[in-house]
Amino acid sequence: MTIFGPIPSRRLGESLGVNNIPYKICSYNCVYCQVGRTLRMQADRSSYGNDPKQIAHEVKKRVERVLETQQKVDYISIVPDGEPTLDLALSEIIVSLKTLGIPVAVITNSSLLWEKPVQEGLKNADWVSLKIDAITPATWKDVNRPHASLSLDKILQGMQEFAATYSGTLCTETMLVRDLNDDEAELKAIASFLKAHINPSKAYIGIPTRPPAEPWVSAPKPEVIAAAYAIFTEAGLSAETLTGYESSGFVVTDDPIEEILNITAVHPMRSDAVEDVLDRFNVGEDIMEQLTKEGKIKKVHYGNWDYYIRVMR
Repeated sequence: MTIFGPIPSRRLGESLGVNNIPYKICSYNCVYCQVGRTLRMQADRSSYGNDPKQIAHEVKKRVERVLETQQKVDYISIVPDGEPTLDLALSEIIVSLKTLGIPVAVITNSSLLWEKPVQEGLKNADWVSLKIDAITPATWKDVNRPHASLSLDKILQGMQEFAATYSGTLCTETMLVRDLNDDEAELKAIASFLKAHINPSKAYIGIPTRPPAEPWVSAPKPEVIAAAYAIFTEAGLSAETLTGYESSGFVVTDDPIEEILNITAVHPMRSDAVEDVLDRFNVGEDIMEQLTKEGKIKKVHYGNWDYYIRVMR
């Protein structure tokens, strides 16, 4: 379990992250994943040795340090580098975190929502984001590359059941990849399903803004993104595009190197954001070159920027 941030989030403001899943254990192997390819595909929920009360204790200490530096935490976000609902302790973790008096968010790929215990556990969260990148099974497999045991029909049904009973803030996110799921028919099918069966508070439309798992992945053309937004809004959805970089305002309270390593394990950092952190602590930028040589971190160029990504072993 790792605590990182707060990091600037386009959806949640200053988001303090909780990583409850060992590195890259997931039910999906999404072509656009910013953390890289899934190392262990898994669709059965497991125990990863997380102690909910201990997690809440560590998060509380972190929040206190953040507040001491005159900064804030808007949400505690369970957003690991794998699928959070794989953790059998997720419900207890959410409940324990809520005792801190800060809203708790969970970002899930929705793949296990057909399981009743997953639905019940997520109901404890204040804010939940559900991934839906495709309605067509073939497109779903191309984009999300799911575990072989999963069924899109069951997942969509589980999303409907959860939406019908969840009382918190429910959002969805659709990540668009050029020439995979950005055609008009697929976009209309997604929008129609969301409006008829989910009716989210906000339907986010994302594009790859950080280095993806597969180097051939690219964002749709601007006119396609605009068309997607129009399709969603015309369907009656409150849509928003996530096409920009959040900011370089990462909150670091103690050891900047440890924090950079923790953040980049789940959230690649742009080079200017890393420079900002190092400048605040008067640490020379040569430390990044040293970490790269030691194999702890790697630098990847994507778009017009260099990004730093944690190397996990």
